[in-house]
Amino acid sequence: MGRLLTNDKGFNDLKDLKQISIDLILENQNGSGSFIASPDYPVYSYSWLRDGSFIAYSMLLNGERDSCWKFLNWVHTTIQRYKSKVGEIAFKLANNQSLCTEDFLSARYTLDGMEVYDDWPKFQIDGYGTWLWCLTEYCRLTGDNSSIVKFQKSIRITIDYLKMVWELPNYDCWEENGDQVHPSTLACVYGGIESINRFLKEKELSDLSQDIRKFILSNLTEDGMFPKYIGSDSVDSSLLWLSVPFKLVEPDHPAMLKTVQAIESKLLEKGGVRRYSEDTFYGGGRWILLTCWLAWYYLEIGKTQKAGKLFDWIEVQSDKEGNLPEQVYEDSSNSTVVADWEKRWGNVAKPLLWSHAMYLVLVQKFESLQP
Repeated sequence: MGRLLTNDKGFNDLKDLKQISIDLILENQNGSGSFIASPDYPVYSYSWLRDGSFIAYSMLLNGERDSCWKFLNWVHTTIQRYKSKVGEIAFKLANNQSLCTEDFLSARYTLDGMEVYDDWPKFQIDGYGTWLWCLTEYCRLTGDNSSIVKFQKSIRITIDYLKMVWELPNYDCWEENGDQVHPSTLACVYGGIESINRFLKEKELSDLSQDIRKFILSNLTEDGMFPKYIGSDSVDSSLLWLSVPFKLVEPDHPAMLKTVQAIESKLLEKGGVRRYSEDTFYGGGRWILLTCWLAWYYLEIGKTQKAGKLFDWIEVQSDKEGNLPEQVYEDSSNSTVVADWEKRWGNVAKPLLWSHAMYLVLVQKFESLQP
């Protein structure tokens, strides 16, 4: 893995896609520590906690420890800036008062860590669990646990927030279905709570993570797989998160195996992975980051050859500058929908930092298998 991309690919130099990806992410990390989702796609000119946590994790795996820490610190600062919201939610819930959209912590912020006031879906909790997970991965891989102490206030704010809202319907990782409860979102919460509790060692948190796990496992489809959202019989590729990396279940758990089988049969097309069958965003193309995730899962379960085929498809999707897009949709059968999205928001986001990040994670996972 990590072979050189030659000039017939269109590159003017012989840097491989791994180094191009690292450089791209570092160049697009704001001085505050945040990562812009995409520098050339105005709709994504913000920083999401979920995307950013995985981007920071990719930097950590590839030797850019300071980059990861700067993002973690940015989240720490941002959460403290809006900590009063968590107290207000607690007050409203204690007094049986209704919650409104503006009560919740945001899913995305400006690069300086300020709330964005527009009609974009806001109540989305996956990023807060993912941040806790990334923080603990930083401590585990560097051996430096001092950040647990430094970030203790924001850690506690995040835990208090997730304890109150995890059962509430909120938007999924695609900013959709805000009236539903999503197993992939809950996997992020579970992963964050389980990870941070390795340091905190609190029974209440152990009970919380197990409650989340029991809730998900008691709400499988009739076929015994994980649903896109509770009560649905659809599958979503983000359900891979339940196994990788959040370990709510092992890769060979029966429900996970059935879920992956459904992803393979319904969402794996021409080398890449779609989000879900009903997807119409730019025609419902094949996503780089989800293809990386399925390959990562394959590596976890020992299917290296399958993972390698997906890896090869991913590398081919880079353009002559080495940029990876959010999704590949050129051969979409729904050209009218594609045209509508291009008219509304322009061409698909490229480069997408999250795509490059997951490519870097996958490269590292392959490299770890080398003798």
